[in-house]
Amino acid sequence: MATYDYAIVKLESIRDSEPTDSGKALEDCSTTTETLPRKTSPYGDSSRSEMLAFVPKDVRRVLDVGCHFGAFGRSIKARSSVEVWGVEPNPATADIAAKSLDLVFNDLFSEKLPIPDQYFDAIVFNDVLEHMPDPWEALRLANKKLARNGCVIVSIPNLRHIENLVHILKERDFKYVDRGIRDKTHLRFFTEKSARRLFDDSGLKIVHIQGINEDWWRPSLRRRLAFRFFNKYLADTKYVQLAIIAKKAD
Repeated sequence: MATYDYAIVKLESIRDSEPTDSGKALEDCSTTTETLPRKTSPYGDSSRSEMLAFVPKDVRRVLDVGCHFGAFGRSIKARSSVEVWGVEPNPATADIAAKSLDLVFNDLFSEKLPIPDQYFDAIVFNDVLEHMPDPWEALRLANKKLARNGCVIVSIPNLRHIENLVHILKERDFKYVDRGIRDKTHLRFFTEKSARRLFDDSGLKIVHIQGINEDWWRPSLRRRLAFRFFNKYLADTKYVQLAIIAKKAD
């Protein structure tokens, strides 16, 4: 049975890690660590080390939806002997991922793919659900593909990140950009509350949720005072993304 001990042990260390310097953690997550063809994707390759901590150590089969170049799957396989499948709609990046993962489908995640039911110990969506027109259906499908004690592991942008709120309130705008929370390719946007509803409506039970990629501190006295006196209300705005672990609802 897959356990969550390894992930939970890591939670505090991730939460207490140093804030990012740039305020662009979503961009940083796409920073390439390898020499890859630039024309294959506007995003680089990343092992997403902060998300690896949420994958139970004893998983045997993992499905990485939106596996991109396959870096996250490679990091899982480097940690232990694991069978990793991927789903990736970009043919160029899927071709690269297929060289290191056990099986990669160059397609959208859907019922038509020959993916067995009740097979995977973990199904991962690293900043993928927000790109889908129907993330509810994607999670329902993932639920079917999970083994009895399996888990769904998700990283999702946090709409309530402080820099995004400042942009909306100060500039009275919602300007789409090439990367980040307001990425031009994002079709859906989530706060912690709406993310919880997404999972509830999809038949999955969240066993843990937390902010990751902390980025809120600035020299501004006004901001520091706001977080000091209204920390309970603003606590979730410190994080660029949310990390979620969920399993089948009882």
